[in-house]
Amino acid sequence: MNEHPYSFGRNGAVATAESRNRVLRNVYWLLALSMVPTVLGAYVGVVTGFSLFAATSPAMSMLAFFAIAFGFMFAIQRTKDSAVGVFVLLGFTFFMGLMLSRMLSFILGFSNGPSLIMLAFGGTGVIFAAMATVATVSKRDFSGLGKWLFVGVIVLLLAMVANMFLHLTALMLTVSVMAIVIFSAYMLFDIQRVVRGGETNYITATLAIYLDLYNVFVNLLALLGIFGGNRN
Repeated sequence: MNEHPYSFGRNGAVATAESRNRVLRNVYWLLALSMVPTVLGAYVGVVTGFSLFAATSPAMSMLAFFAIAFGFMFAIQRTKDSAVGVFVLLGFTFFMGLMLSRMLSFILGFSNGPSLIMLAFGGTGVIFAAMATVATVSKRDFSGLGKWLFVGVIVLLLAMVANMFLHLTALMLTVSVMAIVIFSAYMLFDIQRVVRGGETNYITATLAIYLDLYNVFVNLLALLGIFGGNRN
């Protein structure tokens, strides 16, 4: 079964070895390129103090974020077979950088904030390298993880919504740890789909892996901030 309608960027068809290698190369190049608007968006957000609908409730802010994010992802799906899709994807990564700026500003409030950010970035890189290696060299088929990971994401979203009202530190920590585990596994799942020809479009493949990386980085940074942040 080669199609997994669990989320954006995870549908495709079986391809030849040459085509798979080409898609994988394009994914890695576009993934590296997507970091540029992400960093730019984060920088602009930190400098300007950007906060999405800061005057509204957390629930409304979350709804606004999901509306904009899914709007971008829908547009990427519609344009994935043209060069326009690349620019829409880069626009999406700029937006995600903006959304990251609030957490970065908080972390930069620690005396060791820059080192925490670099540690989270390095940790995410290590996880990505490990998952990419396993996905490439392992003979095991990880496609069966898809449905379980999707259920895990739904549980995470429900827990996040619940904690908006409960404000439990223990629940927040649990969500962050679960998110790192789930999206690390999603990296393995998504990269192997490209390696084995289950995803043949490099734009949607990049979108899926980018979201995995983003979520691992954000939650790893949150944990580092909680346990390793030093106030001035």
